[in-house]
Amino acid sequence: MKTLLQINASLFSVHGQSSQLNDGFVAAWQAATPGSRVVVRDFSLSPMPHLTADRFQSFLAKPEARTAAQQEVTAYSDALIDEIRAADVVVIGLPMYNFGIPSMLQSYFDHIARAGVTFRYTDTGPVGLLTGKQAYVFTTRGGLHAGTTRDAQVTQVRHFLGLLGITDVEVVYAEGLSMGEPTKTASVAGAKARALALTQAAANEQLPAAPQVITEKAA
Repeated sequence: MKTLLQINASLFSVHGQSSQLNDGFVAAWQAATPGSRVVVRDFSLSPMPHLTADRFQSFLAKPEARTAAQQEVTAYSDALIDEIRAADVVVIGLPMYNFGIPSMLQSYFDHIARAGVTFRYTDTGPVGLLTGKQAYVFTTRGGLHAGTTRDAQVTQVRHFLGLLGITDVEVVYAEGLSMGEPTKTASVAGAKARALALTQAAANEQLPAAPQVITEKAA
């Protein structure tokens, strides 16, 4: 049974454009993947705590020396890591806020990037430990930024996923969403078409109907 982890980073939850693109892709993926399991993590419904010095020290402390508070912080991080480790496919909704990634997504990254757990240091640099996964990123922007110096967002996400060992990454852009209704409509339609093409490719052009699916909402 394949597992997909859906990450919604929009401030507007399911009403955000990136979340809606996520939902469309995931629905098509479910239809193409019999017996699949989907776990949804929505930061607007279950906010991520920001990384602090105390939380970071919890990760560094030896397990036997952790205080009760440090054990709680580490258990929270461990649960997030177990979730992404169990996933075969990771889908990220990535709205652009002030040219960067949402702060909650950054906090999520901060809680799953742990040396010796999700990556390890070697003489030639870090090596990711969460290999063998596919990632799909649906990024939405009010303006046109792809391919320009303003677009550090996607580069950051690619680099971070690569740190974990996730290098098979497809990015779908929906841009110009604040540049008038015709531009927005065309851009969203293009992103939806690309998402459908990706699900068809992932399923080798076979889209079985009405599979039995377990859908879970992450706490």
